[in-house]
Order: sequence, then structure tokens, then C-alpha cells
Amino acid sequence: MTVSRTELLNVEAKRAGMIGQKMNIRIDINSNVSQIYYLPEEEIARVDFRFVATYTGLGTVNIEGRITYKGEAKDLYEKWTETGQMPEGPAQEIHSTIMKTCMPVAVILSREVNLPPPMPLPPVNIKGKKPKRTQSSGIEVA
Repeated sequence: MTVSRTELLNVEAKRAGMIGQKMNIRIDINSNVSQIYYLPEEEIARVDFRFVATYTGLGTVNIEGRITYKGEAKDLYEKWTETGQMPEGPAQEIHSTIMKTCMPVAVILSREVNLPPPMPLPPVNIKGKKPKRTQSSGIEVA
């Protein structure tokens, strides 16, 4: 079971609010699988997905794409068509791939339309230089 290819088909970022307004922003991130197709001649499954970052009252970032899944492709397709659910292992791998692929793109798109990044960025701490220690022989005399 492995993801062999990921391609983005549609990317879109929209800002609805005005720049410069101070407001509390809630960011909801969602990834979902819209359809799974099985290609028996290649023994792969094609997984269509959508990633959405919604900035409540401010804007959205939408990304649509396709994942090519090898390995347990037939089982993945059969379970999807029967129940509308994916097996746990492939589901974890597919949704992780969606997040790993789309999150960096969403950060760049959000910057382009003046939205905050959809994930918290790590803080940078700059501390003053520590004073240099003077060399000693290592023997303490009282």
C-alpha cells in the first residue's frame, strides 16, 4: 500500500474581508475524499480529494487534486463502493498525503491574498549571547 503520485488539479484562494481590520479569526481545515476509481489494467486506485481551509468571515483556500494509490487498490475501491469508507491503513496514508501536499501550498496561497497562514508557525526566540567562560585548570582551591 503506497501513494505513488499526487497531483493538484485546482487551487483557489479568496479573501472576502477588508485588509487592516482587526478581528478574531477561526481557521477550519478539512480534507475529504470525493471519489475513488479502480483502474484494473494498471492495478491502481485513483483517489480524488478536496482540501479546504476556511477563515470564518474572511476567506477560503480550496485545493482539489488526485492521488494514485498502488498496493491494496482493489480492496480500497471495494470498501469505498460498499460503505463509503476507506480501510483504516490506506485512509491514514491518503489523508496524511493530502495534508503534507496541500498545507505548504495553502500557506503560500494565504500569503498571496493577505490571510494568516492556516497553521501556527513556530516561534523564533533570540537570546543574548552567553558570556564566555574563562578557561581554568579544572582544580578548585579553597
